[in-house]
Parts: sequence; structure tokens; C-alpha cells
Amino acid sequence: MVSILDIIGPVMVGPSSSHTAGACRLGLLARNLVGGTPQKAHVELHGSFARTGEGHGTDKAIVGGFLGFRPDDDRLRTALEIAAGEGLAYTFSKTKLGEENEVHPNTVRITVERDGNTSVMLGSSLGAGRILVSEIDGYPVEVHANHDTIVLVAEDIRGSIARITTLLAEDGVNIATIRVSRRQRGGDAFMVIEVDEPPGDVVRDHIKELPWVRWAVTLDRLTS
Repeated sequence: MVSILDIIGPVMVGPSSSHTAGACRLGLLARNLVGGTPQKAHVELHGSFARTGEGHGTDKAIVGGFLGFRPDDDRLRTALEIAAGEGLAYTFSKTKLGEENEVHPNTVRITVERDGNTSVMLGSSLGAGRILVSEIDGYPVEVHANHDTIVLVAEDIRGSIARITTLLAEDGVNIATIRVSRRQRGGDAFMVIEVDEPPGDVVRDHIKELPWVRWAVTLDRLTS
């Protein structure tokens, strides 16, 4: 299905929805992973991002996302200078993350660090401001940021999904979609739970307190 967003594109600071708006949203999600503006960041650009990203402002957009700027924020134009004043140390490099027919051309691997916490995210800008995050801290995920999202890794034990959905209901959080995958029976289960309202830190912490949950993060919705 083609939406009106696909036709007219997002409200944004130009010049490119793929290289600017989508890149900014990827930076925003990476910011989420460490709970605020990172102190250090390393950005590895692949494909078209690597070849033409600088000319399209991809570096400014990603760093602006780290700072919490949205795609329509005029401060994206001077994000690199603002980052210097905020004490954000960032580096960019060009890399090959896979074969062209296997990896989207607008793909980036972002490593962010804040207060001793480090997270690594692999994501792609799909066009018209749409994004897909396919890996977080080595775990395969599928996050589009069209909803507030809870991502978690848990032991594959009987009743785990029911316990988590019950916990969310008790905290007043309504589930929009839930996707569960696993590499093998009895191994780790990967859950991406899209919800209708921001879950907040309390919900995330309740999930983290479950003894068989290994890792959990909450990611903000990035579309209006």
C-alpha cells in the first residue's frame, strides 16, 4: 500500500528524505538506546550513504538526531557545530556492510556511548523518511519507529509472552503488534512490541526485572 507520505515525503530540512530525514531518525533511535545525547559516537556509512551522504547532509542529519533534533528542525543545518559545543565526540567512516543485493544502499552502523553504556545499531533509510532498524547490539530486530516500541531479548521459556503481555496490560499499555522470533528452541527469543502509547521507564524496568529477560529497551515513535 502506498501512503500519502510516500508521495509527498515528510516535513523536513532538505535536501533528501533518504539522506536527511531518514538519517536523522536513525540518529534519534540511536540516541534512545543510551537514554540521551551520547558522549561518543562512531558512524559507519555504507553504499549511497558513503558515496553521496556528505553532499546531502547525512552527517549533519545523523548528528542532529543524536542531539534530539527532529527532521524538520532548522538546527540540523548547524548540527556539527552544535555537537562540538555539547561535548559530543563523533567520528565518521566509510565501510561495506555486505553485498549490494543484500544490504540496502542507505545503511549505517552506529555505535553510541553515554555514561559507560555502549550500544550498536544497524539501520537503513528506505525513502520518504521511512527507516528500518535490523540489528541492535547484535540481536536481529525489525523496528520502523512508526509506533512507540519495546525491544527485548528473553530466554525462550513457556509462558514468557503471556507474562509480558499481562505485565503491559497491568501498566495500562495497549499492544498494537508483537513479533517474536528465535534461532532455536530453548534459546533466546527476540520480541519487538509496538504499543499505542509511550511505555515509559517504569514499564521498561518492570520488564527488565523479570529474571529471564536478558535485555530490554524502549524506542520512541518518530512519525506524527
